[in-house]
Parts: sequence; structure tokens; C-alpha cells
Amino acid sequence: MSLFKSIATFGGFTLISRITGFLRDMVLANFLGAGAISDAFFVAFKLPNLFRSLFAEGAFTTAFVPMLSHKLVTDGKEQAVTFASQAISVLAVFLTVFVIIMEFCMPWVVEIMAPGFSSDPEKMSLSIELSRITFPFLLFISIVSFQSGILNSFGKFAGPAAAPVILNLMMIISVFIFVPLGETPAHGISWSVTIAGLVEIFWLSWFLRGIDVKVKPQTNILQLLKNSEIITLFKRIAPGVLGAGVYQINMVVDTIIVSLVGTGAISWLYYANRIQQLPLGVVGAAISVALLPILSHHLKAGEQEQANHIQDKAVEYGALMSIPAMVALIVLAYPIIDILFHHGRFTQEDSIMTAQAVIAYSIGLPSYVMVKALAPNFFARGDTKTPVKYSIIVMLANLVLSIGLMIPFGHVGVATATSLASFVSLYQYLRGLKKRGYWTYTKALNIKILKITFCSVVMGAILYLTEYGCDLLFNNWLQTSYAIKIPLLGGLCVLGVASFLIMAKLTKTLDIAEILKLLKSKGKKNAQNQA
Repeated sequence: MSLFKSIATFGGFTLISRITGFLRDMVLANFLGAGAISDAFFVAFKLPNLFRSLFAEGAFTTAFVPMLSHKLVTDGKEQAVTFASQAISVLAVFLTVFVIIMEFCMPWVVEIMAPGFSSDPEKMSLSIELSRITFPFLLFISIVSFQSGILNSFGKFAGPAAAPVILNLMMIISVFIFVPLGETPAHGISWSVTIAGLVEIFWLSWFLRGIDVKVKPQTNILQLLKNSEIITLFKRIAPGVLGAGVYQINMVVDTIIVSLVGTGAISWLYYANRIQQLPLGVVGAAISVALLPILSHHLKAGEQEQANHIQDKAVEYGALMSIPAMVALIVLAYPIIDILFHHGRFTQEDSIMTAQAVIAYSIGLPSYVMVKALAPNFFARGDTKTPVKYSIIVMLANLVLSIGLMIPFGHVGVATATSLASFVSLYQYLRGLKKRGYWTYTKALNIKILKITFCSVVMGAILYLTEYGCDLLFNNWLQTSYAIKIPLLGGLCVLGVASFLIMAKLTKTLDIAEILKLLKSKGKKNAQNQA
């Protein structure tokens, strides 16, 4: 499967996941609002997802997928599946012990995650209780991530990309089933998180059976720890914990610092981050997941020229989809938040505060997508140490900037610091790849990105003027009924896409015929010649 088609497949299903995620967040906003209960729940929800991003989707996957891809090429399917079974077994044992320890240590963990809660004992107590409910999700979702890595290595992206839909649907259903039975609405939603992780395991097990892959649990864990391949895997995992999870680590830094701002601030940043996660998840994650096995294959085969071509295209696709998204989010931040979340317990003030954070986060969106496209170049070579060095610098930059900007600008300053830190991360990756001779940012690619930026700015101007016209026509269109607001927002989105495509065609930035050709491409030959 070509890089473009792999990105399109993963990104398409991820888009479905993000849409159901928006429905989920609309339900959460309605029932939880942006207050003490929602702040407590979002801390409890972020905690397992942090370790999921660091361990499962970050370090484990970036170390595991290249090794599995290599074994598929050199040793065949049977040996590769055996290695996968051994890796998952060791992972499950270690994470089970880790989850048990964390359950006992939860009061101290939550205090570190949200030091601002210390002044409100009830809020702190609720956060600890909810975190103990959600944390086992880490074990289940880590197994899911390994299952996804196996499927991705076999060129199967649909099942793993669709798996998060289960979590979204479970959380929505819980509001109507579990919430009436819980002490607070957040209790029932928290239980649904853990249950969803277990359901996702069964979901991906069905896809693994479809390609005749049987992952058998291993019981000889002590013996496996002496296995040279497992030792190599964990050596690569250790530094990758920071290297692959810089974005999530920065989000946790945001949570820690913004907990000091006041009630509601954590919720505002959560909802804003969820909006940004649509393009970041659909584009950034899709590129990263699709690129790693393809890049690993070319590098193991000694095809450096093809690997460089693949890397060029990954960066180009990232820019093509993230820069217009950044501009659109900046222009339409408030209308999007108002229409999605301004109902139930979510007030107009909450909408304004969240929209401000969306704008601040959006500035760093292209940088984070680019980093997602560049990081696999290190991981595909088995180099997990270099990204961790970069991540430490980025974390320190984010921490310093967050503290400095929080004082004058509150939660918006914290979000802005995260975006500024993304530019530090991008600079390091560009410089590091060039310095090591892994890949060089070319003049042709720079011209392409400048054209994309120009087309995006024109699109943004058209959207701004059109929205201003809607305000004049309807005397503040966001104060009208949903029957008018929703079609108008939909029309603005269509206008944005259309205006960007027209500009891209006029400036010869985008070749529609080439895109259609790539969508139809199949096979490894196309991955080299057409990706």
C-alpha cells in the first residue's frame, strides 16, 4: 500500500473517530459543563491517556513496529508473530504491576497532576476516586496499541483507526445508562472508559484472526526477559518514552500549571485541545502510523533514495492538510465552540474562554504535524535516543514559557506556550535529520509549503469576510437558531475547502489528477514510485 493511500485509509477512519469524539464531547459539555466536576473528570481521563501515549502509542509502538517489520522481511510471518506474542506478554505483566502500584499511589499522583486542587478537598477527593476507576484503561489500551502495531505492519490500517470509535460510543451510552446510577455524572462516564478498553481488545482480535494471526499469551516471562530481542525492544523503549510523547507531555504540563489558574481552566483547555486534535489526529497520527512501517521497509532494504522521497511526501502531505486547518480554526474558533458546546451547563463565558485557547493551540498545529512526520525517520532506524534529547529541551521550554505566560494571560498563555514549544521541537528535528544525513529539507519542498501557506491565508481572508457578512445579514448569526447556525457553519467549511482548492489549482500547488492517481495506487511498487 502506498504512503498516500495508507494515510488516506488511516486518516479516513480516524476522521470518523474524531466526529464521534465531537459528539462525545458535546454530551460531556452538556452534562458536566466546565466546573469542578468536569475538571476532576478530565484529570482522571488524562492520566491513563498520558501513559498510553508515552508507553503504548509512543515508546512501545515506535520501538516495536520497526522490529516487527524487520522480522517480517527477514524471518517471515511465523517468527514475527511469535516475537509479537512475546512482546505483548511481557508488556501485559509489567503494566498490570504498574497499574496496581498506581492505584495505591493515586492520591500523590493526582496531587502532582493537579496541584491547584489542593485548595479544594472535595475536588481533590473526586479526582482521586475517578482516576482509580479510569486507570486500568491503560492496561487494556496498551494491548490494543500492540495489536494495532501488528495490523499496521501487515498493511492493515482500518481496524486500528476505527477502534477509538468504541470509546466514544461507550462514553456517550454511559451518560444514559450508568450516569443515573452513579454518585455524580462523572462516575458513570469514568467506568465506561475502562470498559471500552476491554471491548477494543476483542474488536482488534477479530481483525487479527482475519489475517490469520494468533497472538498467544506467554507464561515464561522470566525467561523472555533474557531473550535478546526482548532486551533490544526494551532498550529502545526506555528513551522513546519521552521521544514519542512530547505532545502529550506538554499537555500534562499544561494541566499541572493551569490547575493553578482556577475552576474551569482545565476544562477550557480540554475542549480546546479536542478541537485541535481533529486535524492533529487525522493528519499527524495518520502520517506517523502509515510512514513508520513503509520507511522501515525501505531502510532495511537499503533503499535510501526511496526513503527520502517518502519522507518528502510525508512532510508535504502534512503541510497540505495542517496549514489550512490552522488558518480555518483561527478564523472559526468561536463559531465552532459555540455551536458544538454552548448548551446545558456549558455557558457563553466557557465558549469564549475555550475559543481563545483554540486559537492559541492552533498556531502550533503545523509544527506538531511536521514533527509527527519527521520522528518516524529516527524510529525506523532504531534511534530512540535522539528524540528523547529533543523532548527534554521542548518540555523545559514549554514549562518556562507556560509559567511566564500564565501570569499575564491565564489559560491562554499556557496554550500559547505549548504552541511556541512546538516550533522548538520542529527546529530540532529538521536540524538533527540534516546533521546526521538522514534527510534534508529541500528548496523545492520549501517553495511548496510557501505556496500552501499563501493559499491558506487567502482562504482565511475569504472565510473572515464571509462570516462578517453573515453577522450583518442575521444581526449576529450565532444568536439565531441551530436550524440556521449549523447550515451556515457547514457552508463556511465548504467555502473554506473550495477556496483553498481553487487557489491551490491556480498556483499549481496541488495536482488533483495526481491525488486521484495516488488514491488508486496499490502495491509496494507504487509506494516507491508514486507515494
